[in-house]
Amino acid sequence: MLEVINSFVTTLNGIVWGWGMIILLMGTHIFMTLRTKGIQRRLIQGIKLSVTKDKEAEGEVSQFGALTTALAATIGTGNIIGVGTAVALGGPGAVFWCWLTGVFGIATKYSETLISVKYRVKTKDGRMQGGAMYALERGLNMKWLAVLFAFFGGFASFGIGCATQVNAIATVCSENLGIPSWIIGIIIAILVALVIFGGIKSIAYVCERLVPFMAAFYILGCIFILVINADYIIPAIETIVTLAFNPGAAAGGLVGGGIMQAMHFGVARGLFSNESGMGSAPIAAAAAQTRNPVRQAMVSMTGVFWDTVIVCAMTGLVLVSSIMKNPEIDMGAIHDGGILTTLAFGQIPYVGPFILVVGIITFAFSTIWGWSYYGERCVEYFAGKKVLTGYKILYLLVAIIAPIVSLNLVWLIADTLNAMMAIPNLIGVLLLSPVIVAETKKYIDNIDLKDTEPVPYLEDIRNKEFVPKEELVK
Repeated sequence: MLEVINSFVTTLNGIVWGWGMIILLMGTHIFMTLRTKGIQRRLIQGIKLSVTKDKEAEGEVSQFGALTTALAATIGTGNIIGVGTAVALGGPGAVFWCWLTGVFGIATKYSETLISVKYRVKTKDGRMQGGAMYALERGLNMKWLAVLFAFFGGFASFGIGCATQVNAIATVCSENLGIPSWIIGIIIAILVALVIFGGIKSIAYVCERLVPFMAAFYILGCIFILVINADYIIPAIETIVTLAFNPGAAAGGLVGGGIMQAMHFGVARGLFSNESGMGSAPIAAAAAQTRNPVRQAMVSMTGVFWDTVIVCAMTGLVLVSSIMKNPEIDMGAIHDGGILTTLAFGQIPYVGPFILVVGIITFAFSTIWGWSYYGERCVEYFAGKKVLTGYKILYLLVAIIAPIVSLNLVWLIADTLNAMMAIPNLIGVLLLSPVIVAETKKYIDNIDLKDTEPVPYLEDIRNKEFVPKEELVK
């Protein structure tokens, strides 16, 4: 039965991650870069805004809280094991395409966040709701496509947000610490339950404190390893760039299968890592206290920079340089990203395995928390608030059983759901690009200008009635 499922998922994954998806994703990244006149050049301004509080604005959490929640969900095992999987299956050249996806993906993350905040709504109990589903419904009157996005997003949360992360934690703890996988699943479920039942404010509170620490720790660890591998950094960069376009072999048994293979796994892992174009991070951004959509969009786009342009690139360099320096790593016998990553980091005695274990555990935990919120909002959109407790319980059950599931199958399912979730979101971004351009022109040079249009109540939207909040208060 498992073989049948694996065969079906593999076939479906090959269809959704063919040239069509790559063109749609990279095409949107490039198109929105042009439409926003290279919004990437505003990156420094976005970083400054991310640590600036906007207390005058309406929202549930601070801009930094929304950003760290989104980063918590995106900086996960995709940055470590995902990059390892890309190298194992697509060759070193996949690292180049993963990185390039991040550079251009900044524009798409900006765009999808902008429309998420612009079309967000508010519930009568004071919760902000937003994301691609509301942009599709309110901005394009395409409720059917909004439901599809929410449906895929709800199920994707069990894969990208939970199963892959728990599986990664269990693998690294079992191999490095000798802890049985089933015990890991139970411990994770308990720790996750303590946070996710507190809602977005609880998740943001934890992420604001965890994300900066875990990112800094991992980056410093990678820098330390690269210093040790200093004589192989330039050869590693040359190998990554060369094998991104041409088939061939390099030191350490590294083999490149050509541009298609490198692009396939590089772009797929790039999306898994930074989620730019998937429509997930804007769900958290919609809850932010921000005075206009452009302001939060600029904050959110910095997440792609930290996630892919910095963290994924460093992981790729660590992996390729370590493999080239240590020929005992048999690339011909490795097809599992987790094993490859463990072997590469394990070449650095004491420090390497420690960096890997701490990095994976903290990255994965934060992703599990962040994606539980994304899943909740998606499920609530198409099934209602009444099912949320059941969703959370199922999410925890997935965490318990994930350690005993095949990692490759889990990654394939997650990849497939990611693509199916991204398609409706990318359609929304492209069709609403005139709105994105207009909003950008309005606020980009007046970033402190306050949007005077009131956030409508969800109940009024459902009733096709819009009543200004001031009148409802009266």
